[in-house]
Amino acid sequence: MTLSEFDYPCFVYVLACFDGAKARTYVGWTTDVNKRLAAHNSGTGAKSTRGRTWVILHTEEFKTRGEAMSREWHLKRDRKFRKKLLDTYSGTSD
Repeated sequence: MTLSEFDYPCFVYVLACFDGAKARTYVGWTTDVNKRLAAHNSGTGAKSTRGRTWVILHTEEFKTRGEAMSREWHLKRDRKFRKKLLDTYSGTSD
């Protein structure tokens, strides 16, 4: 463990894209959510997010990078949670 892990919080985020007929989600982690969103929207984020406009659906804060990366791994596999976020954001939840 390095001292830098305690210098700043880490965040896990869930993004959504509503371009086209099907909504998409993307899960990632960062130390600056707004900067990372700007990178995704400018085409310099992850390859799978390029060419789309993204909005933040959800964020969680963690003390260490390892905790954030672990949560990211779990959220990437939790399709029900991401679907619920999409439904809530778009106003289609029950």
